Amino acid sequence: MHPMLNTAIKAARRAGKVILRHANQLERLTIETKGRNDFVSEVDRQAETQIINVIQSAYPDHAILAEESGRHQGNDYLWIIDPLDGTTNYLHGYPQFAVAIALQRCGRLEQAVVFDPLRNELFTACRGSGAQLNERRMRVSQVGSLKFALLATGFPFRVEKYLDTWIDTFRVLLTRTSGVRRAGSAALDLAHVACGRLDGFWEFGLSPWDIAAGCLLIEEAGGLISDLAEGHDFLETGNVIAGNPQIYAKILPLIQHELPQDLQR
Repeated sequence: MHPMLNTAIKAARRAGKVILRHANQLERLTIETKGRNDFVSEVDRQAETQIINVIQSAYPDHAILAEESGRHQGNDYLWIIDPLDGTTNYLHGYPQFAVAIALQRCGRLEQAVVFDPLRNELFTACRGSGAQLNERRMRVSQVGSLKFALLATGFPFRVEKYLDTWIDTFRVLLTRTSGVRRAGSAALDLAHVACGRLDGFWEFGLSPWDIAAGCLLIEEAGGLISDLAEGHDFLETGNVIAGNPQIYAKILPLIQHELPQDLQR
């Protein structure tokens, strides 16, 4: 296993311990509001501190982009961290949240970990070496027909300008598939596409730490992922379409058809 992936796994498990330790004491947590429907708790910060400590101990010269503490300067390596993706779920005791850690080198994703501490499921990927779930090789699904496909999405609650467009895409895809799920953790949704539990995913206005790890998981598991213009600027735009190759090819034009001019770039 690549040593940098080992470091990411160690950091994710440390964060998972923090998250589980506080899971039965939610009423005692200090919670702040970062924005509309956007919360941060002391658990997010403690988990992020654990991750950063592990990374900086192993690679003190690496840069870090973390959801709660922002950017820490460094060299051509950049760790992209979401210590608790699905904070709102966690604060309500809803069992859908994860730790997400990705590593870029010179702008290219190289390592990825998504860790679901409740289920003890560890999703990992190393560029060129495939993707694994608990050390077993994982692949995207083989579903080819849209009417049998199960998709996932997320509400664009941070950027309301996307809401009408999202509703239009939801209406089109819901009527053509076997279902659409909105579970509240983009990192886990993407991991579940990678392991074949879901067949496709789309969302607008996400942050890099929401999707970086999941994007590499899907690519290394044989899936496809892009921004709305079929490019690879999803970490910059936050707009993502993903799926197994057959389903991706079917949902992409349906989504593109509903996009306003400013989202077609």
